[in-house]
Amino acid sequence: MIDTRHDSPFARKVAEFCQQQVQDPQQSRSSFPSSPLWAAAARTGTALWLDTGDVGAAKELWTREFTALTTNNTLLNKEVQKGIYDQLVPAAAKLLRAAGAGDAALVPEIAFVLNAVHGLKLVRTFDADVSVELHTAVADDAEASYRYGKRFAAVCKERFIVKVPLTPAGLLAARRLSDDGVRLNFTLGFSARQNWLIAALARPTWCNVFMGRINAFLADNKLGDGKNAGEKATLASQRQLRKLRASGIGTRQIGASMRNGQQCADLLGLDVFTIPTAAAKEFVAANPAPASLYDRTGEDPAVVYGPGVDAKADRFDCFWATTEGFGKAVAAASRLDAKKAAPSDVLGVLAANGAGDLFPQFSRDEAARIAKETKIPVYASWKDRVRAGTASWDGVLTAAALASFAQDQQALDDRIRRFL
Repeated sequence: MIDTRHDSPFARKVAEFCQQQVQDPQQSRSSFPSSPLWAAAARTGTALWLDTGDVGAAKELWTREFTALTTNNTLLNKEVQKGIYDQLVPAAAKLLRAAGAGDAALVPEIAFVLNAVHGLKLVRTFDADVSVELHTAVADDAEASYRYGKRFAAVCKERFIVKVPLTPAGLLAARRLSDDGVRLNFTLGFSARQNWLIAALARPTWCNVFMGRINAFLADNKLGDGKNAGEKATLASQRQLRKLRASGIGTRQIGASMRNGQQCADLLGLDVFTIPTAAAKEFVAANPAPASLYDRTGEDPAVVYGPGVDAKADRFDCFWATTEGFGKAVAAASRLDAKKAAPSDVLGVLAANGAGDLFPQFSRDEAARIAKETKIPVYASWKDRVRAGTASWDGVLTAAALASFAQDQQALDDRIRRFL
């Protein structure tokens, strides 16, 4: 069995291989044009990231005010499916086999190489920090997540930001990585309370609210007009994180899954925007007066539900409510020793403190159903469990998001197998 620790000879060979694949000259941010509009947005305190792995699409929008790009399993899969790395796969396989990797290790290791190489290409092309994501197969394996996180950092510690998904194992791995100085983008968050737990236990550099999916959940299920719920959750999470800074926890808020240019104006003052190219183009086309752009994080938009919707019974406030009772669960979880605790310990502490709904446990049939429903869960499938307190909408959306990413990861893995 190969030694996958970040400082092992095997890991060093793979890291060196990744670095050798990118010969692009390192660009300087000062070589890019400046934008008065994006500069005005940045003056509100919001760091500007683009949410794309597409080099051509990013070049159309990139100005020196942008500082980072985010990729994920879905975005990387889109790039790999273009065929641009088809020759890299057999070359990586040859290296990996020579270094002792067996057949079972080839696909996840090549996926790591593809992620790292594409990340390096983005770093060099845009003088940007780049978020790179763990393989979904390790989402429930704290030790493997820790090792791959360290390996990403070893490839490009100065510019790579490691994305870790919200699972009990991810929380423990992220804390160990944070303690080792690895910058983290803790992903698949949907609520202020999730991010409270993430910040207190995992201590990542950044965490997310996937606001667009919250709005789509309400709209697609005809539970409301699909406006403001994601924004309300993101703003609540930002305020909760600011409270934590007084205790020395510096986790920053990312506004993720943005759907339109108007959100770029309505959510200014968030720590970070990660903006899909379509939303960024809308904002540029709208061209609001720079004087109209100001910090909006003190606002609390109203959410309108559909006729007959019982928002209280359905516990839709899970996205933005942060209660004293949940704070006790956070405090108990944050006392866990990430080097010794198991994912079951995280689940046990949360359940013992009244927050067991945060990570719903699914039967095999339920797991298959949530994967089939893809990114946006079907309300009728989970309503009874949520009302009974054995699941929560933020937890269900996180599980759905991870299942969706796993499907895209599978498509990427299948393309890799074609060349082995």
